[in-house]
Amino acid sequence: MPEGPIASIIREKLMSAFQPTRLELEDDSWRHAGHHHEGGMDARPGGESHFNLTIVSEAFSGVGRLQRQRAVNAVLADELAGPVHALSIKAQSPDEAGG
Repeated sequence: MPEGPIASIIREKLMSAFQPTRLELEDDSWRHAGHHHEGGMDARPGGESHFNLTIVSEAFSGVGRLQRQRAVNAVLADELAGPVHALSIKAQSPDEAGG
């Protein structure tokens, strides 16, 4: 299934900001069908409102978990203020990710 427009924007912004060695972005919106915030940008079920993110970057070396989450949230502030209702973040340094 092709990536939606919100996922593409998120991916581009994260690639630019953190130059990750690994970036996995999963649209998890389908699990929230029927919720009042379901539908995201295009108001359809599964419409890019909930995401799970795994990102591995050297930028996270020596940085605490809270600061990593804040950095990701800052880069995605526009998306989090609008179409994205929830973002689960797993941010790691290459050493933590095993390489």
